[in-house]
Parts: sequence; structure tokens; C-alpha cells
Amino acid sequence: MSRIDALIAEICPEGVEFKEIGSLIKINFGERITKLEHLGTLYPVYGGGGESFRTDLFNRENEYVVSRFAMSERCVRRVAGKFWMLDSGFTFDPIDESIDKDFIAYLLFNMQAEIYACSSQGAQKNLQTDAFKQLRIPVPPLEVQLQIVKVLDAFTELEAELEAELEAELEARRRQYKYYRDALLAFSDQDIRWAAMAEVGEFFRGRRFTKADYVDAGIECIHYGDIYTQYGTVAETAVSHVRTDMPSTLRFARPGDLIIAGVGETVEDVGKAVAWLGHGEVAIHDDCFAFRHSLNPRFVSYYFQSTAFHAEKNKFVARAKVKRLSAESLAKLTIPVPSPEEQARIVAILDKFDALVNDISVGLPAEIAARRQQYAHYRARLLTFKEAA
Repeated sequence: MSRIDALIAEICPEGVEFKEIGSLIKINFGERITKLEHLGTLYPVYGGGGESFRTDLFNRENEYVVSRFAMSERCVRRVAGKFWMLDSGFTFDPIDESIDKDFIAYLLFNMQAEIYACSSQGAQKNLQTDAFKQLRIPVPPLEVQLQIVKVLDAFTELEAELEAELEAELEARRRQYKYYRDALLAFSDQDIRWAAMAEVGEFFRGRRFTKADYVDAGIECIHYGDIYTQYGTVAETAVSHVRTDMPSTLRFARPGDLIIAGVGETVEDVGKAVAWLGHGEVAIHDDCFAFRHSLNPRFVSYYFQSTAFHAEKNKFVARAKVKRLSAESLAKLTIPVPSPEEQARIVAILDKFDALVNDISVGLPAEIAARRQQYAHYRARLLTFKEAA
């Protein structure tokens, strides 16, 4: 950064001018594609979810796209290759010779919070382009902009390479973890009891609640969809809550119960489970089952992740458009019942391995997060300027 610091000190020692972004760029809005236009060659389409449609049309190549759904995780993205831009996004072109397009893009990458603040306040937070145009950005001399872009391009490439290496190593560790988890839970070298799940516990179904019942703070609840996306092996707190006036209409899991997703879009999703280890009860959705048992809760949850369990479970899944498992089918599945000491030993081993490959605060996930944080910090330093009086 010394070269850039020297340039700034030499060219603009009193600070740099800030301008409204709307005075520097031309916004190119996307267009709506109807079902009738989903024809011909397949091209990637930029939208809020990154959808792809079949269309003979494309209008962009290698562009920066700003999502008009400001609630997106990343409001600004680089889209390489030909694509047809939906009306959920827009590209931009400089209209002022004093500004570099790549420099603007790096500034916008660094302004996710400001862009989000320009959104409407409804349930669907759409970016208000008039407010977006009023965002003020620094405009240092073009020489400084180009030097910053050169440095950030190199750093971005290095960060991407390092992250790809870490992701590859993480994937290898996950495969290794899966292998050892399955080996530990197969009990191929031990003479232990195997029992139908109905012999070691009981299943009961939750009761229905809807999105309209959700509140920021209230009764803790677990929806079947949360099991796929929000939880790992165990949960001590719930990410969702429903109204406090609903307890008489709900059904609750107790600490130690296993909460199981009874439906899913795929066969693999059905039967995913999380052990509830919170301090109190948690309401469960009517497409969830609670398994109340006398085994180690973590042990049961790990067994529900095993290849052997899923192979047996798959025989009972009803394969309609929405895949389902019944309580009667779950009750027929078998589970190993080693001694409590053996259950605890296996849990201790798998807890350590699970943290290394899945815990964002431990092992490789933490290293990947640190790399991203390091890059964001470095980019923010490069793009922070004193405004000229």
C-alpha cells in the first residue's frame, strides 16, 4: 500500500472529492423474460437466485451486476460470459472520464451495507435506484484508481486461489470424516444389539404453524426446512420463534429428543435430524417428528447421518412430488444399541471430527472465513479516503 499512499500524498494531499454515483454512471436495467421466450440455446441468466432459462437472446458479457433484490447476500457480482439480464438486476457504464468502471465495482463490493440501506422496507426489500444514485463515493485521481484496481485484482486472484485450495482440502476432510463416521457406526467388529427404533423410543408428530405465526422473539420452534439449512448434529437454541399466545395449539420436543424432518424435496433430505439439547422445550412443525428415547442424543443424531441409516431409510420413503416418511416407517428402522460408555466414546470422537470440518469457528471453515475477512479488511483500507474540504 506504500505506493498508493505515496500517490495520494503527492496528488491529493488535502483529500479527494466525493460525488453522487448517479452523476458518474449510466444504469442499464434488465428485462423481463416470459415463459414463451424460454426457447433455444441455454444461457446463464442473472437473477436474484441465479436462475437459468432457455432463450435465444443475450445482451451482456463480462459485466458487473447490481441486484435489485437488496436483501441478496451479495448485492454486487461479477458475471462472466454471455447472459441475459433479468429485471431483477442492472449493469452500469461510466459516463464520466474521471472514473474507472472496475474501481466503481470494488467500491460497491465494499458498500453492501449502504446498498442494502437503499432498499424498500417491505417484506421483499427491493433496491430503490433513486436512493442508490444518491450514494456518494470517493473519486480520487484516475492514476490512483487504476493503481488500486491493479492491486485488488492481484489480491482477489490470490485470495481465490487460496480459498479454492482450502475448499478442496475441506472437501477431502469431509469425505474422510464420512468414511470414519460410517466405520464407527457400522459395528462390524463388535457383537452388539440392534433394535427397531420402536423398541428404544417413541415417535410423535408436531403441530402446524405458518409463516404468519413467526415473530422475532417468542416461543422457540423448529420447522422441517430449518433442519436442512440451519442446524447440524445438535441444537441448543432455535433460530425461529412463533407467537407467545400459541402454546395450546403446539406440540413440543423435550431436551434429548431427536427432531426429524418428515418431508423433503429429495429422498436424501427426508429423515435428516437434529438432537435438541436446549434448556427447555421447543415447538416442532407438523412435518417433523420427535423421537423420545433413552440413548445418547448425540449418538442417535450421528447415526441418522450415516450411510447405513440412509440406505435403510430410503426403502420406506414415499416418492411422490414431495418425499415423505411416516412415523410407522421410522419405527421399523433399526439402530445399534451399544453400551452407554461406547456411545459416549463414539460421540467424543465424532464431535472433534465434526468441529474440524463443519464448525465455522474451528479448523478449515475458520481458516476460509479468516481469508475472506482479511481480504475484506484489506480492500476496505485501500478504498477509504479522506474527503476534501
